[in-house]
Amino acid sequence: MNRRDMIGKTAGVAVVAASTPLNKVFGGVSEGRVKLKGNIHHSVSQWCYGDIPLEEFAISCRDMGIESVELLNEKDWPVVAKAGLKCAVGYATDWGIPKGFNRLENHDKLITDYLAMIPKAAAAGVPNLICFSGNREGQDDHEGMINCAIGLRKIMPTAEKYGVTIIMELLNSYGHKDYQCDKVLWGAALCEMTGSERFKLLFDIYHMQIMEGNIIDSITKNIQYIGHIHTGGVPGRNELDETQELYYPAIMNAIVKTGYKGYVGQEFVPKQKDKLESLRKCILICDV
Repeated sequence: MNRRDMIGKTAGVAVVAASTPLNKVFGGVSEGRVKLKGNIHHSVSQWCYGDIPLEEFAISCRDMGIESVELLNEKDWPVVAKAGLKCAVGYATDWGIPKGFNRLENHDKLITDYLAMIPKAAAAGVPNLICFSGNREGQDDHEGMINCAIGLRKIMPTAEKYGVTIIMELLNSYGHKDYQCDKVLWGAALCEMTGSERFKLLFDIYHMQIMEGNIIDSITKNIQYIGHIHTGGVPGRNELDETQELYYPAIMNAIVKTGYKGYVGQEFVPKQKDKLESLRKCILICDV
């Protein structure tokens, strides 16, 4: 299962060796509410736990110290709000990943959808709305960037007025075959071309490890363009533990050091039978 499938249904570099064993990081998991350190604003993608009713899932997340359940449609925003949580990232359109701002013929619908949803997001306290470049389909990357900027500039005045940030996700173009926004430099250049503090990137660590690696350096150098962060184990997009090649405590410490104040959304697909226990462990790994 991946988020591309979920959307359709609902609308290498080695990293620093660990100085602290991950089984020590796992320690301290207990039932009931968890008090976290407060340096990271924790969020979680709902689609990875789609078999758990959202109301029940939101309560469990709240008890873990998680602040947000994300990647929700408008109808679900009140459900997590009832549990005292935010939705850090919402959807604005029923179009998925392949059809994005890189095609001029897509602009009428996308601009209409985003202009309608931005005020609703602001009223509901949703700080970010996700967007996508779309697939190349033979298109030159420079042309795609220009087209994206043309469309995005038309919604930036409204985003600025309401204080909602439009975030374009960086995805690997192997799993999401042919996706255009698959490099950090391409995304950063698009941010410069769009020219608004209300347009930023969703830096997905899982995807960028596959495409480029060098995660800590990449985040540190491009933090000004990053509005949201996703996690995931590599390989496999599973738990952030000793079975994969990234050491998340070091990554999280680097993120904190940049002064980043946005959310970090867990977007791994649990392999363990107890999905909520798995999420609890990974939250503690990232709570530096």
